[in-house]
Amino acid sequence: MAGKIQIPDELKQDLPQNKWGKIIGATPIVMTVVATMLAGLASSEMTRAQYDRSAAAQLQSKAGDQWGYYQAKKLRSASARNSLDLLAAAVDITPLTAEVLTNVDRATVAALVKNELPAATPATFDDAINTALADVENSQPESEVAAVLVKIKPAALAEALSAAQAAANAFDDVTKSVNKSVDRLDDALMAGDKNVFRSFSAARLRYTAARYETEARLNQAVASVYELQVRQSNYSAEKHHRRSGKFFYGMLASQMAVIISTFAIAARKRSFLWSIAAAAGAAAVSFSIYVYLYV
Repeated sequence: MAGKIQIPDELKQDLPQNKWGKIIGATPIVMTVVATMLAGLASSEMTRAQYDRSAAAQLQSKAGDQWGYYQAKKLRSASARNSLDLLAAAVDITPLTAEVLTNVDRATVAALVKNELPAATPATFDDAINTALADVENSQPESEVAAVLVKIKPAALAEALSAAQAAANAFDDVTKSVNKSVDRLDDALMAGDKNVFRSFSAARLRYTAARYETEARLNQAVASVYELQVRQSNYSAEKHHRRSGKFFYGMLASQMAVIISTFAIAARKRSFLWSIAAAAGAAAVSFSIYVYLYV
């Protein structure tokens, strides 16, 4: 059980012997405790700010990877379309028919003959996330993006990211069998009728261009959600940094209160040691202010 605060008899003579007098007498002790707590809070907020900055850097790296996938797939789509244009300009191409495609499933026939891709279901997000994505895409001011992002919980963004990644992975899964069938047909038809092979090549290029275009859009959604997480982590770091500064100012004010109280006690007791303690505290506060203003 904590003991009661004992006030020296000499100091009691300058304090009213009531509840208010006891509070005034305990001020140096209370201010010391408050200063210690505020110093701990300032350090804690700064640590959280550094953590959020580090998390934002990691998320930015992941976003960069996704944008790299997006650009690569867009380039492959454009390359396939260019190859198709060159082929069409060089020779006459007849439409590919299902009769020449043997031992293939319906999805492959639909992709090559009808130019119909397997179903791709993009991830759906709530209104707040869609608004934030639109603001980032349209290069709105950071203040507007921040105003929207502060209303979105990190868990909601994590769920949106999982949904976007699941949509991209699902499309990859449904196209694997078609891709294998196309590769097998390429080997089988290459040695056959040249007109049939040209028709197949044109159909394959159309399918490849459309597939990469769809994959690019799905990877773009993943990268965009990562970008929102990067901004949210940076905004959180800035918030904790501001809080750390305010706690630091509060700690300085508490220390000043302790120093003033110490000077008062030193003047009352005419104690050399109390004077040294008060001078050391004043020097510490003055040095902190100097570093903040000039260093």
